[in-house]
Amino acid sequence: VFKEMLPFFSTEYGNPSSIYGVGRRAKRAIEEAREKVAKAINAHPKEIYFTGCGSESDNIAIKGSARANRAKGNHIITSKIEHHAVLNSCKTLEQEGFKVTYLNVDKKGRISLEELSQSLTKETILVSIMQVNNEIGSVQPIEEAAKLIHQFNPNIIFHVDGIQGYGKYRIFPKKMGIDLLSVSGHKIHGPKGVGFLYISEKVKIKPLLYGGGQQ
Repeated sequence: VFKEMLPFFSTEYGNPSSIYGVGRRAKRAIEEAREKVAKAINAHPKEIYFTGCGSESDNIAIKGSARANRAKGNHIITSKIEHHAVLNSCKTLEQEGFKVTYLNVDKKGRISLEELSQSLTKETILVSIMQVNNEIGSVQPIEEAAKLIHQFNPNIIFHVDGIQGYGKYRIFPKKMGIDLLSVSGHKIHGPKGVGFLYISEKVKIKPLLYGGGQQ
């Protein structure tokens, strides 16, 4: 990883959004990385968005999708043991008028699919459940949850914080029914300060930052 990154701290330092040569070379490197990430999860490269970290990825997924789809409903479901990037994003949305249901977990740290099913309403627009808990390692029934959610309403967006699970479990969003997937680089020996967000082609997202369109 260090050898791959070294040129971009020395000679290949160009802004990938610029049109001059050194910038275009940086842009090519980013697009090659995007293709590799997309291939690893059987996604299309245009569905991969690079972020500054896993927390940013979670924030964009939750705030961005909720705000973009508010006309369809104002209800969000998550669990009580999510990472603070998810919990605090949900609390922020509560201040904006969204209603959030926080699912309980059992003694092994797993959600109840029955409680999830009972929590879904016609106002539900987003469900966010982590794949692997970052403190106790509990693994959630992601595929079963996705099936349950989309059978109730195929338009509900399912976000998975895959930061602890990526690289340990095979994750294929399209096959597993995941609409948004957050991943952090440093959990898989990548450089700190980088993550990515898989955004299914069908999902609308509002940006958190407005500017030149850089990722």
